[in-house]
Amino acid sequence: MNSRLRQDAIVRTLRRSGATTIAALARDVGASRRTILRDLIALRDEGYLIDAEPGRGGGISLDPGSLQTAARLTVTEVFALIIGVSSMRAGGSLPFASLADSGLAKIEKALPSDKLRDLRRLLDCLYVGPLAPQVDISRLGSMDPALLTAFERAFLDRLRLKFRYRDAGGKESDREVEPQAMLILPPLWYLVAWDPARDGFRHFRMDRIRYPELVEGLTFRPRRVLFEAGVERMRYA
Repeated sequence: MNSRLRQDAIVRTLRRSGATTIAALARDVGASRRTILRDLIALRDEGYLIDAEPGRGGGISLDPGSLQTAARLTVTEVFALIIGVSSMRAGGSLPFASLADSGLAKIEKALPSDKLRDLRRLLDCLYVGPLAPQVDISRLGSMDPALLTAFERAFLDRLRLKFRYRDAGGKESDREVEPQAMLILPPLWYLVAWDPARDGFRHFRMDRIRYPELVEGLTFRPRRVLFEAGVERMRYA
């Protein structure tokens, strides 16, 4: 049993029993006492309030008030939820968008300070807004199925991304870029990247990217993307 499944099993046991011993937990999940102690430390770091009574029995209990959804979500999972809800709002006229926004606000409010700092760093790399009415999407193409997975890993792990790109005029070129941010203008989204070959930022429309490939082992430093300078003045590839 891996650590995540084991820790989930510990929480379930503590919720159901109210109080138990380390020895009983070790028996229930099939792990050593030392492993259980490490798991309890990890759960406390996630925000669970676990009380331990001194003594040979090692009695422990879980404060039910600490069972918050936010404690179980990673920063990137909350970031993904923000992208989804923000896209719903930007798209307009979608049912339950306001309720989704309200629920997300509660999750964000419950985040511990260290997760909140990490989340803010990710949000600096995101712009979501309405699509300008003059943008022509009549020739919107399908997205390469491999792009989402490749982009997510390149963005989160700071890896370069290679791909074939077709610009608005139909000209194709091979690119190797540093994915720095996302620009979401439903139904379009753009990869905002630093292009070393052109010494500048470029914006690549998702449906014009083909054959994405990660460049393993070659990381890059984050660069500040000034979305507030105005989306309409950004340079598109």
